[in-house]
Amino acid sequence: MSYRIHTLRLECSVFWVEARYTRINGRWIASIDTPGGPTLGYGPSAFTALWMALEPFEGLVDELLASAPTHVVGDY
Repeated sequence: MSYRIHTLRLECSVFWVEARYTRINGRWIASIDTPGGPTLGYGPSAFTALWMALEPFEGLVDELLASAPTHVVGDY
């Protein structure tokens, strides 16, 4: 079985990060590279998975998610 891996670039005023996410068995999983290594997030939606994976960037999460396409984050 193969899964489609989506990639996107999330940007804020200070830096940008590359995010990868996919859906497996009805759940979403996201991976984001951080200075301390990759982080993972998971949840019922791509937004939730990305939000969890962005935890190391506390304080900039809102700005990073605001740069994501609407089809990924909805009306965030």
